Amino acid sequence: MREFDTIAAVATALGEGGISIIRISGNKSLDIVSKIFRGKSNASILEMKPYTMRYGKIVDSKEEIVDEVIISYMKGPKSFTAEDTVEINCHGGVTSTNSVLQEVIKAGARLAEPGEFTKRAFLNGRIDLTQAEAVIDIIRAKTDLSMKAAMMQSQGTLSREINALREKLLNVLALIEFAVDFTEDDEEPDETIPLRVGENLKSVISEINRLLSSADEGKIIRDGLSMVIVGKPNVGKSSLLNALLKEKRAIVTNIPGTTRDVIEEYINLDGIPVRIIDTAGIRETEDEVEKIGVEKSKQKIDEADIIIFMIDVSRELDQEDREILSFIKDKKYITLCNKVDLDRNIRSNEIDELNNKIDISTVTGYGIDNLKDMIKQLFFSGDIDKESLIITNTRHKQALYRAKENCDIALKQVENHEYLDLISIYVTTGLRALGEITGSELEEDLVNKLFSEFCVGK
Repeated sequence: MREFDTIAAVATALGEGGISIIRISGNKSLDIVSKIFRGKSNASILEMKPYTMRYGKIVDSKEEIVDEVIISYMKGPKSFTAEDTVEINCHGGVTSTNSVLQEVIKAGARLAEPGEFTKRAFLNGRIDLTQAEAVIDIIRAKTDLSMKAAMMQSQGTLSREINALREKLLNVLALIEFAVDFTEDDEEPDETIPLRVGENLKSVISEINRLLSSADEGKIIRDGLSMVIVGKPNVGKSSLLNALLKEKRAIVTNIPGTTRDVIEEYINLDGIPVRIIDTAGIRETEDEVEKIGVEKSKQKIDEADIIIFMIDVSRELDQEDREILSFIKDKKYITLCNKVDLDRNIRSNEIDELNNKIDISTVTGYGIDNLKDMIKQLFFSGDIDKESLIITNTRHKQALYRAKENCDIALKQVENHEYLDLISIYVTTGLRALGEITGSELEEDLVNKLFSEFCVGK
């Protein structure tokens, strides 16, 4: 019965720092900590009032001091896990933190599994599954916009929307049940019921469509875009990376082949996390190291959401340029015509066939803002609405699609005057799909898989 164990884990990142926090959750939390904690006044913490703090020392079995600490106590159900919870604030650092955690384990706690604290909060009804998933999204947020979307979800905004939809579908099932009961009793059914069922289904479908309209853009806000910069050697790929980052991250020289490995960095593009990948120049080479870099570049191209194809307008297009173009022509790409601050020697007819052309100079910064605008235009239909609920999770999107599909079938059958009890099958399936989002209809194996992706201290 591992779910009834008292668990413990480090809740902060391991490393040098001012403090580390060790979290203990379970009905024996206070009792376990009392075995290893010695307060300044020697008073027992078993009489400690909830939501207060105590200063003291953690000691080992020989009563030798392990670390100076401050402990805080939160009594269930008014805690994150809805269980009795103690947090030990000790000195930051790998050795000190692990030493305190080791004493907690020796005193009777079990080391928590990944995501087990949040899982307990979910199982104990403290939060639903969308709020639990928002915890990890908050931790992993790379921009203010992705952080805000996760915070809205953690506060139950999505849960309320989904619960309202489920309530409407439950009303549909109640209407169908009412009509079926009348028919069985040989009484005259209410002829307006099919009409009311159809209206409710249309309302649910409309709301689901509204939520789904933000799903593709929401996934980008949550996970970011992968953008690969490609081109032959010495066209300015590393200079572009440095210009976008506004720092000298990549080495820039006039020697072709300077970049031999893949360099990855993130930028914040008006709230969109963009992972920029500067690749080695793609060309035929006998250098073994550079050859490995070229192969890695081709792999990153296959994985990219968007490709930045750079050409040098101070030179004519050559065979290397055309080979790269043939490699990316079926993908979503932007052509950057670099070095416009130099004499233009490229023929205009050579670049007419290229997509999404932008003139830039990585030296002066000309055209960089145009590049950013085009990236947003390619992936977002308009200005990003920073105040509305955004569906950012692929699992939620898939469940909404299944709910919509079943509601569409149910509505079509209503309009075709099919039997209401047959229609209820599709309404029930749609209801269950919505329940998967909040966790009310989720299988145990999937719950375990979701929480296994969390870090240990969450």
